[in-house]
Amino acid sequence: VQLQASGGGLVQAGGSLRLSCRVSGFSLDDYAIGWFRQVPGKEREDVACISSPDGTTIYADSIAGRFTISRDNGLNNKVYLQMNNLKPEDTSLYYCGTGLTPFCMREMKYDYWGQGTQVTVSS
Repeated sequence: VQLQASGGGLVQAGGSLRLSCRVSGFSLDDYAIGWFRQVPGKEREDVACISSPDGTTIYADSIAGRFTISRDNGLNNKVYLQMNNLKPEDTSLYYCGTGLTPFCMREMKYDYWGQGTQVTVSS
């Protein structure tokens, strides 16, 4: 099982970024994939998750309406996080992960995650 996040960068407040998570070792039809973020010294914040059977999504209140999670179940086997109207408080290291369960939960237990991708939003 491998997950690899990419797409981070430096953007001004109000700007957009799209993060990608390449998944290998299993199909997106089998397990839910979530995005979470963490600033060093602070607790992890679950940002978004997409369930495997039906693509049901859940979002953190802090990003609802600004971020959208989606997936490509085909050959790409990728999950995306479209982030719009970014704010300085969105600055963090973003990770994608899976708990090897088909459904998302509000407090996901992640068993596998990739290296993070840094998102920095300037004011």
